[in-house]
Amino acid sequence: MPRGSHACRSRWPGLLLAILLAGTLAACGGAPKPTYFPGYPVGFVERGVASWYGPGFHGNKTANGERYDMHQLTAAHRTLPLGSIAVVRSMSTGRQVTVRINDRGPFARGRVLDLSLAGAHALGMTGAGTDQIELRVVGYQGRTADMGVLRVQVGSFSDRQNALNLLERAKHLYSGGRVQVIDLPEGKRYRVQIGQFSTEGQAESAASHLESSLGVQSFVFRDDP
Repeated sequence: MPRGSHACRSRWPGLLLAILLAGTLAACGGAPKPTYFPGYPVGFVERGVASWYGPGFHGNKTANGERYDMHQLTAAHRTLPLGSIAVVRSMSTGRQVTVRINDRGPFARGRVLDLSLAGAHALGMTGAGTDQIELRVVGYQGRTADMGVLRVQVGSFSDRQNALNLLERAKHLYSGGRVQVIDLPEGKRYRVQIGQFSTEGQAESAASHLESSLGVQSFVFRDDP
């Protein structure tokens, strides 16, 4: 039995409410927003675009310290606690696969999940590269107490000075900003990340404020300890 599942039994009313809410929104034709409640992440539901990552990252260290193995059924998500077990279903074919969240991403606007090559093969999406999916967390193998703070990424640049310029503008709105340097197969990227938030609601509100104030595109991600 996944660690932490014992504590979730007393919260079944909340889980059922979240699942019913997601189903109601889906029936109305709209993609449901992520659902959070006490005891999260079990029962979390999200719909959106999934992509996949493979050879260029194979062997790199993931967010939980493992080495990325593109032949294992894993995935990257921006905010779900590492160790979350999710069933991912293709909205176009109905095929599904169960994966473990062990990394952070995708760092591209409009996408909610980055599958391993094995996960993408299971859904039959390697050719197209992306697919509309529904993600449902069904288990958890980790310690919720280890979840890190939430930050808002407002830009990613190949030029360091451009990143510093945006950070300076954002500092007038929120403290706790930084430029994170990442080595990618295509070269270094300088990511501008703002704030330290404890809840998804706070982070999403800050993301909206930053977008309207700075004219940027942003997304929320979890900065793991």
